[in-house]
Amino acid sequence: MHPAQMEIINSPKRFKVVAAGRRFGKSYLSAVTLLVEGLKSVNEYGYKLGVDKVVYYVSPTFQQSKDIMWKLLKQLGQGVIDSVLENTGVLRLVNGREIHLKGSDRPDTLRGVGISYVVLDEYASMKPNVWEEILRPTLADVKGGALFIGTPAGKNHFYKLFTAHAKDKDWSTFSYKTVDNPFLDKGEIKNAKNTMSRATFKQEFEASFSVQGGSTLNPENLVEGSEPSEGTYYMAVDPAGFSEADASSSKYASHDETAIAVCKVSTSGWYVPDIIHGRWDVRETAIRILRTAQTYRPAAIGIEKGSLKNALMPYLQDTMLRIGTFPNITEVTHGGQKKIERIVWALQGRLEHGRIIVPPGKPFLDKLKDQMSDLFSSALQSSPASTLSASPSITAGWPALSTRFFNLTKSEVDSGRATITGRER
Repeated sequence: MHPAQMEIINSPKRFKVVAAGRRFGKSYLSAVTLLVEGLKSVNEYGYKLGVDKVVYYVSPTFQQSKDIMWKLLKQLGQGVIDSVLENTGVLRLVNGREIHLKGSDRPDTLRGVGISYVVLDEYASMKPNVWEEILRPTLADVKGGALFIGTPAGKNHFYKLFTAHAKDKDWSTFSYKTVDNPFLDKGEIKNAKNTMSRATFKQEFEASFSVQGGSTLNPENLVEGSEPSEGTYYMAVDPAGFSEADASSSKYASHDETAIAVCKVSTSGWYVPDIIHGRWDVRETAIRILRTAQTYRPAAIGIEKGSLKNALMPYLQDTMLRIGTFPNITEVTHGGQKKIERIVWALQGRLEHGRIIVPPGKPFLDKLKDQMSDLFSSALQSSPASTLSASPSITAGWPALSTRFFNLTKSEVDSGRATITGRER
């Protein structure tokens, strides 16, 4: 562990609140804390901790908890883990005590069990009542502790918790930047700063509560230009439900559109030659995806994991056989983020740095710019990013037109390569 992590571990305070930048080492710190707490037979206040007192790891969703913590816990816990319950996310340690992985989106699953310690990861993305009404009372009988850890998301309940207990004798607060992790390549952090928006960089890498992480997409920042000679094509599909064959009917006028975004990733940035969008049935959607793939020959096609992808795949496979086109279709995940946050995370920094290039005069541009303007205007009126998706000024097709870009690459295009991936911690 690096020195900043050790400072948190060594703090004797009962409740610890940690605001830290991405890649600081939050997951590793959480895993070590869970194992240390789970192996205790007596806590700092002299209370005996039997097998009826478990340790909780809570993130915004159970699946997110599994994705973040499960493999890491099993690796670090070799030698002290007695048994593993894969389906329920429970580790039983050699002393008989258990570590449970949970999701805050299902608060009923957090009740009814005595706990001695809880780690709340990405607390800014949880509802505050999960702590105040459910978890905090459960700790009272043994004076159990808690670690709140995450990256800020503006001045919400995480910020209030951080500031309210700064001088409380039972609480300690910590704030660390990404650069405080000595194991990270400083050049990678510099590259991120050069491609992300200032607001997003301050929040995500400097753990600043003073910004909303960037919540505006100004269409004036789109750069109109010609296609770069070098680069690699990628496609990303945002399926928005499948209409009946007569999708042009006014019955579907208010429905979201499916969007097929094409992007050429190069050292110049992202060149977007086309976004095909509309309301189609599932068979027509599959045909349009594969016809677009025939035109651009992408290295990969990203489709978000979920029921819509599952419904689409049989039609894609059938159509591939019929037309003789077999692109690399990759499943992508969103890491628990809300749609508007995903859009902003991917696009705003690149827009500010002039790294999203579009060909002039393309039919999709007017609608894209109009809907970006709607989002930009709402943000200027101080609408929080978390509520923008419900704003009347956001047209139904807006998320479909741009959200998929964020999946194309998490490493900067300066590195000369790109991968389909979800958001990294």
